[in-house]
Amino acid sequence: MVVAEHKFLAEKGAELVELRLDWLSGMPKLDQLIQDRPTPVVIALRRQSDRGRWRGSEEQRLTILRSAIVAGVEYIDLEADIAKLIPRYGDTKRIISHHDFEETPDDLEEIHRRLCGLDPDIVKLVTMANAPSDMIRVLRLVKNSTVPTVGFCMGELGVASRVLCGKFGSPFTYATFSEDRELAPGQLSFEQMKEIYHYDDITAGTHVYGVLGDPIAHSMSPRIHNAAFKDKGIDAVYLPFRVAKHALKGTLEDFEWLDIRGYSVTIPHKEEIIGKAEFKDASVDEIGAANTLYRGADGAWCASNTDYDSAMQTIKLGMVDSPNPTDEEIDEVSLAGLRILMLGAGGVARAIGRGSVLAGAALTICSRTHKRTVALAEELGCQQVLWENRGSVFADILINCTPVGMHPNVDETPFKDHWLREEMLVFDTVYNPENTLFLKHAKQRECRVASGVEMFVRQAAMQFERFTDGPAPIEAMRDTVRRAISAVKY
Repeated sequence: MVVAEHKFLAEKGAELVELRLDWLSGMPKLDQLIQDRPTPVVIALRRQSDRGRWRGSEEQRLTILRSAIVAGVEYIDLEADIAKLIPRYGDTKRIISHHDFEETPDDLEEIHRRLCGLDPDIVKLVTMANAPSDMIRVLRLVKNSTVPTVGFCMGELGVASRVLCGKFGSPFTYATFSEDRELAPGQLSFEQMKEIYHYDDITAGTHVYGVLGDPIAHSMSPRIHNAAFKDKGIDAVYLPFRVAKHALKGTLEDFEWLDIRGYSVTIPHKEEIIGKAEFKDASVDEIGAANTLYRGADGAWCASNTDYDSAMQTIKLGMVDSPNPTDEEIDEVSLAGLRILMLGAGGVARAIGRGSVLAGAALTICSRTHKRTVALAEELGCQQVLWENRGSVFADILINCTPVGMHPNVDETPFKDHWLREEMLVFDTVYNPENTLFLKHAKQRECRVASGVEMFVRQAAMQFERFTDGPAPIEAMRDTVRRAISAVKY
């Protein structure tokens, strides 16, 4: 199986493959694993004390590692405490490694100096990120090292460093065979590295963008923005940055070292992020929240809210009878006097609610938390109704701004099907899945529908245009999202 997987990775474009011999069920048969190997290899054999699975003796382990060197493998991975026990021989290059699965220690630089003194060709230094700023310490070390260093952080807080280490001089990075087989916390798959982040294209000059939020692991923003950069031939990478609410200010200060050009911003940072901006779009002042932070022409931070315009465009698009309406036809649609019932009272609801009121619609809102409903209704100057009474409201447009029906809870809906009315417009801001149960019921009742995919793509396209000051490849972005959603197993 190992040999077959090695061949598969080579066919997919892998240039170097690590063989973790400690994951084999029996004693490694080294000659079978490396004979006629399709790519160069790194041989690693981790003890249980190093979070590996080797159950044999230490003498056996050292013998296998020495045998791999004699056999002429391209790289051997040696922990610091055994580096002097296994001398250099032949053309095999030595990776001297240190892993810390608990933290990024205060003496990181001293550990690196010790590793550099053990006759390495490459130093590998991997630590656990307990704060986003831990990535900066490791990446700074990678950039400034005179010995080639593979360095990044484990854990969800360190995911971005697995990609960014290539920008700062790491000879290579590590990925797992598939998403289902994670060998270390926060590890990305080979396919993700290649197809989403285009790791092999990253250079020292690659511009960095990302999405700030908590949680962030399942965001599709990296897929859509990296696809857009690729389509336009822009040397840039877009990464997920998980940042807790209390850590935003300090993290943004630390991230200045990364020279990040723009952020998408999601829960829970949409309000606090405004304080980082020197300039704000009118939509930010109107809504009191931003979902985009980007560098202006003079390098100053600017804040915008693309949820606002994208939601209004999506609603109007759903009301146009033309199969392929132009932007002018969409803009001509008026919401004035129409009755809108909006489910939810969170950040997206605030943006859509504000847009609805400014457009002259008669807005009624409700959410599962009545206190939030009352607060938002007072803020927007509109009507509100109890969640349990939502089916009694007559509406021309029904909008779901709750997460009800989102993957993996695809069998849920926020509105009973018999409450729906023929010809009303039903808009679901949930985009995964695109065809939610809510929208399925709406189509069965012969309602007009508008999907969360359209809003998501449009808001991302507007972000892209602010990031790059150029037109977004909206069709490529839409296709990327739909392909990603269709690949999800429900």
